[in-house]
Amino acid sequence: MQTRKIIKRWLPPAFAEFVGTFLKRTNCYAGDFSDWAAASEQASGYDAALILEKVKQAVLQVKSGSAVYERDSVLFDHVEHSYPALAGMLRATVECGNRLSVLDFGGSLGSSYFQCREFLSVVDDLQWGIVEQENFVACGRQNLEAGQLRFFYTIKECLQHMTPNVVLLSSVLQYIESPLAVLEELVAQGIPYIIVDRTPFSDAPADRITVQHVPPSIYPASYPCRIFSMQRFLEVFQGHYHEVSRFDCNDAGATVNGLEFSFRGMILGKD
Repeated sequence: MQTRKIIKRWLPPAFAEFVGTFLKRTNCYAGDFSDWAAASEQASGYDAALILEKVKQAVLQVKSGSAVYERDSVLFDHVEHSYPALAGMLRATVECGNRLSVLDFGGSLGSSYFQCREFLSVVDDLQWGIVEQENFVACGRQNLEAGQLRFFYTIKECLQHMTPNVVLLSSVLQYIESPLAVLEELVAQGIPYIIVDRTPFSDAPADRITVQHVPPSIYPASYPCRIFSMQRFLEVFQGHYHEVSRFDCNDAGATVNGLEFSFRGMILGKD
């Protein structure tokens, strides 16, 4: 609130309104917590049913064609492609005879699938399996599952029905209490490519656990969020995967308690 007052006082009205709107839609991060539990105590949490309903209504509009693109329940009038992630998927497609099978871990109700489907329409054999929380899987199966798009409760269940050649991890690992356990499970499967996208990294030697505050214009929520040490993150893949490419994402970086971080991604290929 104080920031918006300063903006109004010193900037021309039109520009002040633009910056104020930007601030309302930008995530904020705070704290340096000893562990996940300590951060959770300082987070307000969220109304899971409310968020699921907002995401569902937005995705259904994209599915029907009445909206172009959805991310975090917010609708856009144009698709914001992650071209590096698409490049990784197309590389896997070419190597597998124009076949692409994606294990989209934490893929919500298909945000990345609907984002990419037109671009990937040239793929002869496309399968997209989303592994998500129970309420999202139940909703996805009831309202969205058809043809190429399927929903699963666990990685194991997905692998029983699909043979993925790509794992997609887009804006998910930072919200998991034990992300390394998830990565180790995925690495053990030997899937040809792992693509990490929209994930916060710093150059620090250790991870930083913070609380992320979501703009009220999206939905009222705050929850623990991990900023990964790039050095420690890559150690999980040593001896199993090599780094094909590393890239910057469109999400704005920030500074929290003196730590600078930015959102980055990478394409990892099986050794």
